[in-house]
Amino acid sequence: MKLSEIVKALELTYATPEKIDPDVTDGYTSDLLSDVMGNAREGSILITIQAHKNSVAVASLSGITAILICNGREIPTDMLDAAISEGIGIVCTGDNQYVSSYKIHRVLAGS
Repeated sequence: MKLSEIVKALELTYATPEKIDPDVTDGYTSDLLSDVMGNAREGSILITIQAHKNSVAVASLSGITAILICNGREIPTDMLDAAISEGIGIVCTGDNQYVSSYKIHRVLAGS
């Protein structure tokens, strides 16, 4: 499923330009970046509150195609710049990670 389809279905907000529209095939929720590196599947959307450029570096190394920043956290410019450079989509929500994970699962499962 394209990131833009998830954004539309869940009424998320793009932080990166909308032209960054990768395929998302799975989701992974964690704030511990070493956990993400060891366990997230390639093609996942990372659901986190970690709004800094290290999240983008981990996503790039792990084959994560998008990041969902929860709890309405501000996204710093250096994180956006890194994501654009790596072609990783960043989207935002005011929802917490529990609610966001549930919603992402439902939309990816088609229910």
